[in-house]
Amino acid sequence: MKIAIIDCGTNTFNLLVKDLSSDEIIHNSKISVRLGEGRSEDHLLSDSAIKRAMEALAQHKQSAAEHEAKEIVAVATAAVRTAANAKLLIEQAENELGIRLNVIDGDTEAGLIFKGVAAGVEFKDATTLIMDIGGGSTEFILVRDKKPVWQKSYPIGTSFMLNKFRPADPILNEEIEEIDNFLEDTLVELTQVCQSDFPRVLIGSSGSFDTLAAMCAENFQTSRFEADESSYTFTMHEYMQISQRMLKATFEERLDTPGMIPMRADMIVTACIEINHIIKRFGIRLIQQCNYALKEGLFIELQKNEGAWQKSSL
Repeated sequence: MKIAIIDCGTNTFNLLVKDLSSDEIIHNSKISVRLGEGRSEDHLLSDSAIKRAMEALAQHKQSAAEHEAKEIVAVATAAVRTAANAKLLIEQAENELGIRLNVIDGDTEAGLIFKGVAAGVEFKDATTLIMDIGGGSTEFILVRDKKPVWQKSYPIGTSFMLNKFRPADPILNEEIEEIDNFLEDTLVELTQVCQSDFPRVLIGSSGSFDTLAAMCAENFQTSRFEADESSYTFTMHEYMQISQRMLKATFEERLDTPGMIPMRADMIVTACIEINHIIKRFGIRLIQQCNYALKEGLFIELQKNEGAWQKSSL
């Protein structure tokens, strides 16, 4: 049976259609929604954000039907779980589209991300840190002996960080330092759990890492990046060159960089600061990008009939 998974993230709504009896990807697409845009200080989703979310859900539902999916499992993450008026979107999605939203907590999100990444990357023997930079939150999963030993979701996604710090364009050095200090204070528990055995391998999943991989491949031509491949390995030289370029560039210059995904041109700055912080903090020696994340992890759970997921029939 074919099933459709919709990952309702803060920046994008992603659709995956697969057959439960095979690993073949039937359809994969994403729509920019920017749920956090225009969000008020009292944590309310704006009317325009809800409208964009509904339009994206309707489009994904149509795509799922066209690819003969029989059921939809839709999950919502940070932007919805922290919104004071999330009920508006949840009820509208069910009443108008017949789509039930599974609003998941950060720990569940991190667990699904691990399962997805584990299906797309072969873990090294070295201690590894998985980092999934979303729009509302960033998830970390510490992996030792190829098994997850600790995981946590932090509210430091790219949209959150842009709204909190509102940096100049290009970002100023003192603003980078301010964000770096904020990350040091926020990620105390991560630092503590890594103290006995620092991770030397960083595996990044989701949009920011996808964009960085595409830019590295385009600008250095050292290897080919394909969206349907499961992973890309950076050289540290590649990553640092691109990262520094992003931090010095204006929005227009970032937008014109070969490989840049347009919807990421503003958010890539705070993403690079977060990644650089982790590299410096733990002495990372190898960075890998993984195309698999939450929705692939959820597919694995559905294949194994794990979890009590609300499903919507097509």
